Amino acid sequence: MAAIHPVVPQATRGFTLVEALVALVVLAVGLLGIAGLYVESLRAGRTALYRSAAVTLASDMADRIRLNPTGSYPGAGPGADNACVNGPGDCDPDQLAQDDWFRWLEDLRRRLPTGATATIERQAVAPVEQFAITIAWPEAGQEAPASYTLALQL
Repeated sequence: MAAIHPVVPQATRGFTLVEALVALVVLAVGLLGIAGLYVESLRAGRTALYRSAAVTLASDMADRIRLNPTGSYPGAGPGADNACVNGPGDCDPDQLAQDDWFRWLEDLRRRLPTGATATIERQAVAPVEQFAITIAWPEAGQEAPASYTLALQL
């Protein structure tokens, strides 16, 4: 007994070249979308890293100010390397403030991208003193720099 084979029209066998090309285009568009998401996630990760560093740096300067509240922190400029190794024992409060600012700016330059800036604004509002520690750094793809400000009251 012979096996019966169904007759299949020629047009229904396999994929045509046009169908394969359409599938390839759809796959390429999907892969481009995934690549875009990957690049954006890398950018967001870098931004988060810089923001974490800025928060840590601002907290560090706030701690330095709490330890030396009478020192006159420059708030801008390079500061001075006064070699205040043992804190107030080696230097007067103003020298310690200059030394803190100098060392803190070195740390800021190591941890944030080139072009990062920092300022400290001191405001005497009776009965407390207020400090605003602001750190700004350039972000790729943004015209305005990103920034973080920490308000401190003593």
